[in-house]
Amino acid sequence: MNKMVLRGLALYVFIICGVASASPQPLQTDSVGSGSLLLRGVEGEGLIAAPTLDTDVSIDVTAMFARVTVTQRFQNPSPQWAEGIYVFPLPEDAAVDRMRMQIGERTIEGKIKERDEAKRIYKQAKQQGKRTSLVEQERPNIFTTSLANIAPGEEILVKIEYQQLAFRDGRFSLRFPMVVAPRYIPGAPLKIEEEVKIQSGSGWAFDSALVHDASRITPPVRKPGESGTNRVTMAVNLMPGFPLAKVESAYHPVKIEQQGVGEYQVAFAEGPVKADRDFELHWVPASGSEPKAALFTQQHEGRNYALLMLMPPGREVLDRIATQRDITFVIDTSGSMGGESIRQARQALLVALDRLRSGDRFNVIQFNSTTSALFPMLVEASTHNLATARRYVASLQANGGTEMRPALNAALGSDRDRSRFHQVVFITDGAVGNEDALFALIKARLDQSRLFTVGIGSAPNSHFMSKAAQYGRGSFLYIGSTNEVQQQIDTLLSKLDYPALTDIELQLPEGVSIESYPNPIPDLYLNEPLQVVLRSEQPLPDSVVVKGKFANQQWQSRIGLGNQSQRSGVSVAWARQRIGHLMDRYRSVNEIEQKSALRSAVVQTALDHHLVSKFTSLVAVDVTPARPVESTLKQHALKSELPAGWKYDKVFGMAKTATPAQLQILIGLLLMLGALLIVRFNKRWS
Repeated sequence: MNKMVLRGLALYVFIICGVASASPQPLQTDSVGSGSLLLRGVEGEGLIAAPTLDTDVSIDVTAMFARVTVTQRFQNPSPQWAEGIYVFPLPEDAAVDRMRMQIGERTIEGKIKERDEAKRIYKQAKQQGKRTSLVEQERPNIFTTSLANIAPGEEILVKIEYQQLAFRDGRFSLRFPMVVAPRYIPGAPLKIEEEVKIQSGSGWAFDSALVHDASRITPPVRKPGESGTNRVTMAVNLMPGFPLAKVESAYHPVKIEQQGVGEYQVAFAEGPVKADRDFELHWVPASGSEPKAALFTQQHEGRNYALLMLMPPGREVLDRIATQRDITFVIDTSGSMGGESIRQARQALLVALDRLRSGDRFNVIQFNSTTSALFPMLVEASTHNLATARRYVASLQANGGTEMRPALNAALGSDRDRSRFHQVVFITDGAVGNEDALFALIKARLDQSRLFTVGIGSAPNSHFMSKAAQYGRGSFLYIGSTNEVQQQIDTLLSKLDYPALTDIELQLPEGVSIESYPNPIPDLYLNEPLQVVLRSEQPLPDSVVVKGKFANQQWQSRIGLGNQSQRSGVSVAWARQRIGHLMDRYRSVNEIEQKSALRSAVVQTALDHHLVSKFTSLVAVDVTPARPVESTLKQHALKSELPAGWKYDKVFGMAKTATPAQLQILIGLLLMLGALLIVRFNKRWS
């Protein structure tokens, strides 16, 4: 009998190993990557890689507006019809208003629909064998596109267009993200029964109790040494409307050609680049050409829209903050900050410590899976305390999870002397999935503090950085290289050295009513102009008065509206800001009726202006059925890059899950071991 058991076990292991080696290792639906095409089979067998040919980005900049077209080329190399899914990043302030899908000779234009209706249209067309595509927003900076009924061997072109403003922090710039960095997902995974019902995403993470859509925002990452690379080409047509002193790329070598007066062409110097870090371009006006103010207007469907730039008081008007201040520095030391990111963060914090003044008080808080502070309370910026802090910062290493909530609580919740300014400088890559919960915490705990975020690394979560700074009534900046640490931290701390213009409001002539955003207008900091978009049913007045306070002193300035520049896209900029404002309110209320009303307002605004939002999607359907009824759908897939400077093992460590074949092998080996123990036990007692 023992021989029979052993022979049976040997046969079982042989079969299991054979199945595991002969079967392809299909990715499960928790494995969709940033900029990756996944071809899903109707049999639900999993996903196998499909190559991408290239991604072309075309950016046209006119004055302060950027119009961007992203063309992603994919190919279905299999002999079967396919459904495709891909996940990709866009700027957090992108107003996505157009999608075209090109399969073979046919181009299909996307239409804006309410999200649930768009899903229904897509699903029905897919079942009918019609070519169809769907673009959905997961976060303001993460989108998902689905493509169904792609013919064997066909190349697929997906063209997505969006608009954004190319001016921030008092300088002209644009940022194009190329990779969705892995997010830390807090909270226990939902139960299998619930997960099957609600998990419609394709990420590597399970939906959790704290991040219900985790599976939709966690693309997989190509392991070090794996073959294949996602590559991007870039063409920027720069027409700012004034001469430039310089044009520079922060992180990529570029070639710049001047085409004429005030027109420049920018492209990557060495052709396509690896899609593992954000692209950032800056341009500086020539001396004497700096815009002192800007006003763009548009008439759209009987309404008047305007975008105006508010200029803060200059350095010569402001006095440095005389009141002594408290600064809490918070540094992210989680695993995603490993490698180059933690070096940038340490250097940034050391530079900031050097800028502290006599009379300032400070503390340093680090967080990963846990939170700890250097000092039990705020301490004087003495020579001894600063030396202690420098040694502490120099020793920090990156490891563990990104439990941001306790760190924010510690920074905002400490007892403070209200006669002193309290400023929080938060240094992180923002690689978290529970942004909404953190925004709510900041709003609830801020009080009179101010929160400034510093985005670290090659692919920071720009949605978290900008929105956290908004709720924190501060500002944000990015550091993507150790070469720019000194300049960026100097810029930040210069803002902290001067009082902000607060309690800002626009005063218009009697009888003129407007709807303006952001609302309320945030604080204005030194050298940081702010754009305000507005809509009015009446003609715009000749001027508007801007009122505010700095250092408890009243301040006002009159802005003339006579020198207007007509410009398409102003209404889109207004609608994008309005949707952001409504979504902020949506996140902050709990009553069902209020949420429903705000959702309806978002949907109506998005439909009126043809914009993708949390509740609206672009869907395209080719009315002619393409896939024969008897043909089934098969699968292909692609992985995305690890952001430059990140360490794979710091982020993922050991794999969380096994493939079905690997699981079968493990079960088989455990059974074999158990059976051998039984045989040995029987021998011993026989």
